[in-house]
Parts: sequence; C-alpha cells; structure tokens
Amino acid sequence: MDNMVRVSNRVKQMGVSAIHEMTRLSKEVDDVAFLSWAKPTADTPEYIKRAAIEAIDNGLVGGYSSPLGLPALRKEIVKKLTRDNNIYANESEILVTVGAIEGLAAAIMTVIDPGDEVIVPSPTYATHIRQVLLASGKPVLVPSNEENGFELNIEGIEQAVTDKTRVIMFATPANPTGTVFSEEQLRQVARIALKHNLMVITDEAYEYFVFDGKKHFSIASMPEMKMNAISCYTFTKTYAMTGWRIGYLHAAEQLIPEIQKAHIPLAICAPVVSQYAALGALQGAQDCITEFKLKYLAARDLMCERLDNLSEFLDYQKPYGSYLMFPRLLTAEGKKDSFSFCKKLLKEARVSTTPGIAFGPTGEGHLRMSFCVPPDMINKAFDRMDHFFKQEI
Repeated sequence: MDNMVRVSNRVKQMGVSAIHEMTRLSKEVDDVAFLSWAKPTADTPEYIKRAAIEAIDNGLVGGYSSPLGLPALRKEIVKKLTRDNNIYANESEILVTVGAIEGLAAAIMTVIDPGDEVIVPSPTYATHIRQVLLASGKPVLVPSNEENGFELNIEGIEQAVTDKTRVIMFATPANPTGTVFSEEQLRQVARIALKHNLMVITDEAYEYFVFDGKKHFSIASMPEMKMNAISCYTFTKTYAMTGWRIGYLHAAEQLIPEIQKAHIPLAICAPVVSQYAALGALQGAQDCITEFKLKYLAARDLMCERLDNLSEFLDYQKPYGSYLMFPRLLTAEGKKDSFSFCKKLLKEARVSTTPGIAFGPTGEGHLRMSFCVPPDMINKAFDRMDHFFKQEI
C-alpha cells in the first residue's frame, strides 16, 4: 500500500483558499485588470523607509527584540490609541505582532480550547474562519443584514450564544463588505459579551478609511470591556506597508503574558526592521493617511458610478469604510457559483475579482472588488466587464 501524506483534520477541513487560487490563476493571464487584491498599490511613504534604513545603518536590526516589541514603539502605540481610539492604555497592555493576522491568531489560540465556539458575523474575512479552525474551535457564522448595508444582526448574535461560546470576532470596517459597524451596534455586542462573559476580538485594520461622516468606534474604548476585549491593529493598510508585516494588539495587562505564550512559538517577535519602520511611521507626519483616504474615497465613488451602469447584472451596498465592496451577482450562473464565475470573468474578460464564497457561505453569489487601485485600473476593469456582461445577454 502506498504511503499517504498525513494531514491534520484541522487543515483538511479548510479546503483551498479561493482568494489565493484566484491570485495563482491571475498570473497565467496577460494584461489582467486587478480588482482582487486588498493591498494598497501606493508605495510605503519615504519617511517610513528612511526610518528603516537608518536603523539598518546603525546596526539595530540584526537581533531579536523583546517578544513584546520595542519599548519605544509600544510607547508610541499607547499615544496613538489614546489619540485616535479613545483607549487609555499603558505599555504593558501592548504586544507588537507580525501584522494584525498573527495578533489575531495568537489571541484566538489564547482564549479558546478545542470545541469552543466563536461567533463570526458573515460574510467575513476568510482568515478569521481559518484561524478558529486551526485552533480547533468551531466558527459559528451569523448572517449580517445585507439589505441594511451588511450591518450586524444583533438578535442573531444573541441567539447564537451557547454554553460553548467563548468569543465574538469581527472586523470593523469590515472585510469584504466595507461596512462600518456603528457605535450603537457595538455597544449592543458589548452588552451580549458582558452578559455571557465572552471575549470580543476585533480586527481594526481599516480604522482610518471611513467615509461620508461615519465614525470608527473601538469597542475597547468602553471601560467596562477592559477584561473582555482584544483589539488588533496593523500598519499594513494605514501606511501602505503590506510587505513589512507589522501590527500590534491591545488587551488587559493580565492577558498580555498569556497571549505572549502563543505569540512566541508563532513568531518569537515581529521583524525588528519593520518595528523601526513602524516607529518612524508613528513619529512622523500623518499626512499620508489623509492622502490615501481621499484617493480611496474618489476611487470608491468611481467604482459605484461604474457599478450603477451595470445594475442589470450587479447590485451593491455602498461601502462606508475600508477600500473594498461586495456587489451581488444577479446572473443565474453568478448566483450559484461565484468561484466559477470569477474564473470565467478572468479567462474571458481578463478581470481579476475575488469570489464571494471565500468569505463564508453567505458570501456566495457575490464578488469582492478592491478600490485601492488607480482610477485607470478601475476603468479598464469595468470597460471589460461592460463588454463581458453585455455579450452574455
């Protein structure tokens, strides 16, 4: 009998990532119009790169930092949380991580045991689901209210709580929908968490990119949530630093040593050169954030305008945050199999999008499109989609 490769049930049940499969397939097509990548196309600002170069030149990046992160960086993060998130932290409540992703993974590993349940509003960022599965937990997907802009289904979350529930986990602004969860709704989530002694883990990667008068609210700014919230942040989106892999989390002082126990075997410490770049990012002028936000807002409006011209084929909820939107397919084929539809769109129209099924079962029949790309890329993609859809009828 041939030997079979041994793979854990945790990994087997995750299947192939539709997001990364579309990236792979896109590389096989020439002149693709990319709307699938949730990464800024802008380069990292020069002042941040200079901070990293200076640290390299001064011989500061060749060794490990403390697992918690550079003290100077944690000090600056405390200032930022106070200024922008209304979270009054101290340095002992901060852990620097390898992007928000590793912080989220370490947090989940710390607070659930095998078989524990994690409530996740759906559609949701696929990685959140996979992190729960890797921790041998059970993701419990609660459909959001699409007709109301994918707002949280508070009643559904309450009803999903069982004696095995340990965590409520979500991103705000949300990936893939761009929904900005309101302070009112997040206070209702906090009420549920406190009632049932649940942890709330937040992914606040897009915190600065909120439009049309909406406000980003950090649930950890509620004093009563001090022991029940782990908040994860990143420099990735804010400063166009996807490749630097640097983020941080905030939690109660008593929790940080426990999360560090998971953080060390996952990462030891965040890349030290990236920590110095992040330090430079926080200490420098913050003009780049405003510049990025204005570009994304203009790009969102352009994408909405182009989607309006395809209203026979695509319906959408305007996103008020992030640089993502999640239109619903109205074609028969698209409704039932978004993955096959995306592959067809890539092959026949040379447009790369992300299938909605990648973001949970309630994402089926949708596409995720990113508007952090230049306007000419949006126009190129939609010119091709106009032709594609109109050929289909």
